Amino acid sequence: MDKLIHATAADGTVRVISAVTTGIVAEAIRRHGTSPTVSAALGRMLTGTLLLGSTIKEFDRLTAKIDCSGEVGGITAEATKIGTVRGFVKNPIAEPPPKANGKFDVSGIVGEGTFVVIREAGFEIGFRPEPYVGSVPIVSGEIAEDFAYYLAKSEQIPSAVLLGVLLQNSEPFVAASGGVLIQMMPGANDHIVTMIEDTVSRAPHVTELVKEGAGPEDLARVALGVIDFEVLDERPVSFQCTCSLEKASGMIAALGEDEVRAMLAEDNGAVMNCGFCNETYKLTVADLENLLETIG
Repeated sequence: MDKLIHATAADGTVRVISAVTTGIVAEAIRRHGTSPTVSAALGRMLTGTLLLGSTIKEFDRLTAKIDCSGEVGGITAEATKIGTVRGFVKNPIAEPPPKANGKFDVSGIVGEGTFVVIREAGFEIGFRPEPYVGSVPIVSGEIAEDFAYYLAKSEQIPSAVLLGVLLQNSEPFVAASGGVLIQMMPGANDHIVTMIEDTVSRAPHVTELVKEGAGPEDLARVALGVIDFEVLDERPVSFQCTCSLEKASGMIAALGEDEVRAMLAEDNGAVMNCGFCNETYKLTVADLENLLETIG
């Protein structure tokens, strides 16, 4: 089961969030049919957004977006406080040649552009003031570095971000996925910061650890090295969309009576596809006739 933990270290001056997201990424690439390189990019984005999204308040929503010039076209992920995340890419089948070292060219598929984070307070309960939107230029396209750069520049929180996705040739195509977010809070000791920077720079790849059976606590321990930490809470996390047949029906009804009648006459029904999860909703003639009654 995918899981996320919150932990604290150095007398509360260091915040650590880590997660194993193998199932989440496997579900996302199954739904979207992504190429290997896009799978790696989308998986990193989902994991990073999940980690950052766990810091928001209950009923809030956090969206992270990459608007880019690369072949992938753009990546969007959306997370909630309770540990759900969903996301999509504009071009799921983009697949550039691998790098010289054989690794996926995620930075190449992303290219230049803007990294955007949107925080919406009270979204889940209908209280929707103007959202907070922060953006920075894409600095590497490797995604982990872009999360860290955003946090340092837009939210003034020095952070280290580790993200990884390891693919395999057979279903579910994801051998391991996970990530760690370390944030230096006010009062963090310079010596502690240097120790963490050194440990993170020498840490093995997240996916190597997860593949060997490491959980979120193990990832935090490797990232922090000799620095003790305390786990504050842990929770299951999952790929979960908010779409439904009811919402699809509502969107069609909002098009108006004339449009619904045209669907009846020309298509004998209606089909809607959710961009976030690729779920398809089909409305029959009877469904559309019922909608017309409610519209009228």
